[in-house]
Amino acid sequence: MAKKKKNGRFKTPKQKPFAAPGSLTYIGKEVVEQTQIQATYYNEAAIERVDIKQLDDLLPEIAGDRLTWLDVDGVHEAAVVENIGKKFNLHPLLLEDILNTTQKPKIEYFEDENLLFVVLKMLHLDEEIYEIEAEQISLVLGVNFVISFQELDQTDIFESIRDRLNMPKSRLRRFKSDYLLYALIDLIIDHYYVLLESITDKLEILEADVLNDPKPIHQNQIYMLKKEMSFMRRNTLPIRDMIGALIRENSELVGNQVNVYLRDVQDHVLQTIETLDSYRDVADNIMSNYHASLSNKMNSVMKTLTVFTVIFMPLTFIAGLYGMNFTHMPELESPYGYFITLGVMAVMAAALWMYFKWKDYL
Repeated sequence: MAKKKKNGRFKTPKQKPFAAPGSLTYIGKEVVEQTQIQATYYNEAAIERVDIKQLDDLLPEIAGDRLTWLDVDGVHEAAVVENIGKKFNLHPLLLEDILNTTQKPKIEYFEDENLLFVVLKMLHLDEEIYEIEAEQISLVLGVNFVISFQELDQTDIFESIRDRLNMPKSRLRRFKSDYLLYALIDLIIDHYYVLLESITDKLEILEADVLNDPKPIHQNQIYMLKKEMSFMRRNTLPIRDMIGALIRENSELVGNQVNVYLRDVQDHVLQTIETLDSYRDVADNIMSNYHASLSNKMNSVMKTLTVFTVIFMPLTFIAGLYGMNFTHMPELESPYGYFITLGVMAVMAAALWMYFKWKDYL
């Protein structure tokens, strides 16, 4: 399996240059079993999809009236990525960044090759342990092609893009490859809203639980939630500058028509960052409410203990007074002294109890 996890974060497995005989491995130009590649050739009139088993299956007419979208699922076989790089004339430094799945979101323009390289993080929420996991998505934009490299091969996050491509009158079919790049970026950013909705629900539940019955586990949950929000913010914040640089680049690869849509994506990123900042404030308020609720609960317990201590203090005094070992004490010779002393103690306890009830201490 290409997916491994350590402490809620994806860990890149070791590359395997060779595999067992008989499997779909990299031999010459073959594609390994762990790497799934699909090529989509389209224009406004027609669309064709091909599952690539060998890189030679790619159509030689990459240039022409049809656009090419090459979607690569699984990037842990270096040989496959390198051969795709040779096929599309990708810069070696670009290939290194694709294979290094710890990259931060960024954008680079390779002027000699006339390529635009974009790195993003697709964020997923593990509901069982409530941790956000990041999958690196690398996008390469050429004159008439887009290559998307997904770090993992378990899920197809671009299924909705494929559905839109099936519609002949969609913008994806009518516009150039730069619009496909925008659509892929927009899909990743829109998925951040799904995580924000989940965080909103979690904050609301935590706020209600803390106000009703604060428990030590709530403090741990608040800390974990703040940790995940910080992780999400770290992966979102660079995208703001990245989209801004992409708009200002004035590259021939990205037209002014697509820049309008990229500004909308930039607004979504800013909204996500602002929402995360406000959620961190909400989490801080919940933590303050947690400590305040615990303090109030402790004060209530201490008040109750103090009341009972005050009630039993005079009773303890009387019991201690008559427990002294003196021979000549007048009350000791009274036949009703024991019962009179108990009665006085009961009256004092009842009077103090009524006094504290009247003061609303109980």
